[in-house]
Formats: sequence, C-alpha cells, structure tokens
Amino acid sequence: MLTLLSMFYYICLRRRSRSGTRGEALTSRRAVESGQRAVLPVSVEVEQYAKEVLDFSSHYGSENSMSYTMWNLAGVPNVYPSSGDFTQTAVFRTYGTWWEQCASAPLPFRRTPKGFYSKDYIELGFEEPVYPTAVEVFETYYPGAIVQILACSHNPFTQNPPTDVRWEVLWSGEPTKVLTPQARQFSPKIKHIGFPTNLLRLEVNSSLLDYYTELDAVILRGVKERPMLALYKMPIIDISDLSDSEEELSDVGGPFRQGDGKHQRTGNGYFDKLPYELIQLILSHLTLPDLCRLAQSCKLLHQHCCDPLQYTQLSLQPYWARLSDASLGHLQSRCTLLQRLNLSWTGNRGALTLTGFSSFMKACGPSLVCLEMSCCHFLNEACLEVISQTCPGLQELNLSSCDRLPPQAFTHISKLTRLRRLVLYRTKIEQTAILSILTFCIELRHLNLGSCVRIEDYDVVASMLATRCRSLCSLDLWRCRNLTDRGLTELVSGCRMLEELDLGWCPTLQSSTGCFQHLARSLPRLRKLFLTANRTVCDSDIEELAASCPCLRHLDILDGVSDTRAYLDKADSRNSLLCGLPPLSPPQAGIRQASDLPEGDLTVIPIIMWLGAASLVSLLGL
Repeated sequence: MLTLLSMFYYICLRRRSRSGTRGEALTSRRAVESGQRAVLPVSVEVEQYAKEVLDFSSHYGSENSMSYTMWNLAGVPNVYPSSGDFTQTAVFRTYGTWWEQCASAPLPFRRTPKGFYSKDYIELGFEEPVYPTAVEVFETYYPGAIVQILACSHNPFTQNPPTDVRWEVLWSGEPTKVLTPQARQFSPKIKHIGFPTNLLRLEVNSSLLDYYTELDAVILRGVKERPMLALYKMPIIDISDLSDSEEELSDVGGPFRQGDGKHQRTGNGYFDKLPYELIQLILSHLTLPDLCRLAQSCKLLHQHCCDPLQYTQLSLQPYWARLSDASLGHLQSRCTLLQRLNLSWTGNRGALTLTGFSSFMKACGPSLVCLEMSCCHFLNEACLEVISQTCPGLQELNLSSCDRLPPQAFTHISKLTRLRRLVLYRTKIEQTAILSILTFCIELRHLNLGSCVRIEDYDVVASMLATRCRSLCSLDLWRCRNLTDRGLTELVSGCRMLEELDLGWCPTLQSSTGCFQHLARSLPRLRKLFLTANRTVCDSDIEELAASCPCLRHLDILDGVSDTRAYLDKADSRNSLLCGLPPLSPPQAGIRQASDLPEGDLTVIPIIMWLGAASLVSLLGL
C-alpha cells in the first residue's frame, strides 16, 4: 500500500513540474529525493502604486472635488511620511461606534459570522498583474482600521468580460486601535496565491477609532512569473486518515448498510426526541454555511435546516465574493418567509444577473420588510421594477453608493408606499424622482440624501418633506449644495419630530438669517445635529441649542464659537445619557483651526461635541 502511495505522490510531482523547464523539474525531483530545498530562479520583484480607484463604499469628500475622497488613494503618496489631517488623503464617511447608536441606524442581522468585521471597502487597479509578495498601505492618521486585504483574478483593464471571477484573502485581522494617531506603513504578512492579480480590495472597520482613518497610497509588490513553492521530501502519511471513497464520506449520518445489501434506518438517539422548537433554537446559532453543511448530514437535520423559519433574516454580505445566481437558486426554496435580506456588496462583475435576482425576489419578496443593497452595481432599472412589484410590504430600502443606477430607475421606488427608511447616499437620483417618492411614501421616518448631487433645488425637496412627511425622524442632507434658510425654515416647521439632522457641508446656510436659532426652537426632540464646515455658526446659535434642545447628544460644528463649553454646560443638568467617549488629545500637527483658513477655503475641519450627564464628555479638535 505504501508503495502505491509513493508512486502516486511521484506522479503528482511530475505533473506539477511541467510548468517549468526540464532542468527545473529535474532539480525539484533531486531536491525531493535528497530532502533539500529546490534552488529555483527567482523573478525580479515589481513595485507599483495603484493606477486607478475602481470602486468604494463611501468617502468623506464631495463627488465633485478631490478633498478627502477615495480617488486620492491612486498614485504616489501625497502626504506620507507626514502625520495629521490632510485633504489630499482618502477618508471614509464614518468612524467610531456612535453612528450605529443613532435612531437612523439599521438593526443588525442575525447569523453574521463573528469573523466578519468589514464596514467599508475600496478596490484598486494596478498596471501589471503580478503574483503578490507584499502589500503596503500608507496610513497617515489614526491607523488600525484595515481588517482585510483581498486579491482578484480578474484584470479590470481588459476588454474581455470575465467568465469566472475569483477572490482570495491575502490577509485578515480584527480591527485595532493604535496607541498613537501618527502615520505608519502597514505591511502585513500576506498569503501566496496561485494566480496573478492587479486588482486589490481593502476592507476597513473604523469602529474602535477616535477619529477618521486617513490613507495616502498603496503599493503592490510581486513577481510576474509564478513562483515555485519549496519542495521537501515526501512526508509520512497516516493510513488511518484515508477514506476508501468519496461515497463513504457522503454517507455520514445516513442509514447503515446490512449484510444483505438493504438499507435499514437507525434512530438518532435521543436527539430526535427533543422538541422541534428547541432544535430550531439550537440551529439558529449557526452561520449560513454551517447550516447548509449540516443539512447534508441526515434527513432529520435536513428537515430542520431547510425550515423557512430559519431564514426569516438572511445576510449574504459576508459572502459577497462567492454569491452567484446558483447560490440564490439554492436558497430560494428555503426563504419563503424571508423578512429581512442583506445583499450589500454582492453581485458585482457578473456574479448576479437580472434573471437570477428576479427569480429569487419573485419567490421571496412578498414577505420582505427590509432590503439592504448597498454597492450592488448589478442593479439596473429592471431590478428596481422587480423590487417594486414583488415587495409590496417593504419598509426599509438601502441603495447606498449604487452610483451606476440610471436616474430614471428611481421612479419605481414611489410604488413602495409603505417605506419608512430610505437610503440614497451617493446615488444619481434627480429632483423629479425624489419628489415623486415623497408624494406617495408619506410614512417615511428616515431619509438619507447625502451627496445626491443631481438634485437641483433642495428647497423644493424640503418643502415637500414638510408637507408630506411630517413624521420624519432623521434626515441626512450631507453636502447638499443649494439648501437655503428658506427651505430649512420650512422643513423644521413641518417636521417637528426630527431627532437627527445632518446639514454638514451645506455652504448656502447662513447664521445671519436666524435659521439655526429657529431650528433649535422648532425641534425639541433633536438628538444629533451636524453643521460641519459652516463657518457662520455663532454664540447665539449655540446658546439657543443649549436652551431649547435638552435631548441633544451629538453636535458637529467648527471651532469658531467663543465659549462653546460654557453654553453647553447649561444643558448638562437636563441631559441623562453619558456617551462614554474619552477626551482626545489636542489637535495634532497638520490640523488647521477655522481661524487659519482663508475665507474661500472649504477644507475646514469640524469639531464634534458630545453632551453628557454631568459634564461635556469630550471636545474633539478635528
């Protein structure tokens, strides 16, 4: 038996060595026989910076500029080795955990794998495909957010559409909080892969950080020729680990065979005597892949694992790299009672098609109340039409960063009249479509129109919100360029239930009109207010907020108020929630105060105020 195994192993080595020259193959064979490492020619290592930013989930900057945008990650470093807050870096939209504590945050999905930490991502294309030997990321401020680095087999610059896209994890780890916010060159030890790549993906989680992480550049090192792995002499094989056939493995948990060749079912011990509900509860703690594997073990567990009650919530985002039409088809019969579905990041580069998506939605859409589809670039107008037709009870829809959807596609959303939460961040929605949505979706509680640059007149949108959506709880107008004091006044007069309002980087709002004081008097339930980069906010605005908004917890303003701390201390006796954030150190090198900026410069750095129970918890000099 050992002789046969030795011959089989030798044949495998011969096949493996055919990719090299005859001399290299003989060298490898001699190395195996002598137990020495093979001496092989080493290819010259190539070093290259990212050529192009291909895709990303969010960024702090504007769609029409380069400040704090992901596009800064292409090319050579702009800032490194300097440390600090610089507009020439790539910055994601959020940091910390308090974004998830707001009323507008969605509920977490059950069965999310514990090892899935990713919150944001960016994909980078490089000039030449190489076999990676190292990846280096230049982090210039608050490092530690990177949790995963992946490589793709597809060349993004080729004209031929991919037939089989494969992603491999080069490195993964947990989110960390580095002791110092200073710049560093992050170069983790990566795994060797069997294909060349010029497409990398960085996934980040900034939840542990005290401020936005900032990235400057990425280097991909690698060789053009496939490296031959070092070969050693044949290991000793334990025969007890070998199975006679694959069929034997497939019979695990199945009936035992009798001497006459007939099948005889055996009992499952005491397990099948447990109450059905208890077995369902036990299985509810398994991840989706484990649940699918367990369904193949025996008929009893197959019945439990395929019960539609196990699939009332389904998050496929952690498996975005492997999800396909076939995957949805396999799950389709199990998801007839599906209520919450997360398809974020899935289906890109041909992995999902209209046919597969439509079939799944027609079978599973009638009971859906929540659909998360952030960064799903396979979506087109036909897909949104399918959603509007098959999901009549949908209450939550997230199309964040679906920036390749055509503007006319969004008109179909107006048919979802039961919507309560709608996220359209970084989409191409236009004014006609949003007005149509607000006309029919009058039950909206949470609306995100951040960075929707194609809306021509936000005053009209604000007027429609005040008229049709009086129960609105949160509104995100981040970087809307044309909202004036007239629109804001009308908005807060009609939507008095607002708890969260983001007016960051809205340059047309002026404190001299009294709009911010009117806002404070009109919104007694306000808990979060962002006035980022508005240099007109003055003492009287802050004093009115402290007097009229007893529930205020998060305030984002510029460092231009004379005595902000004194005004906010007046409201402390009425506040009961302690945010628990430690105070930060003074501003680091590279951070500019509002007084240092020229009047026309929009690269201003905000301050975030956190109101606590006994005192102001922290004042962040951003």
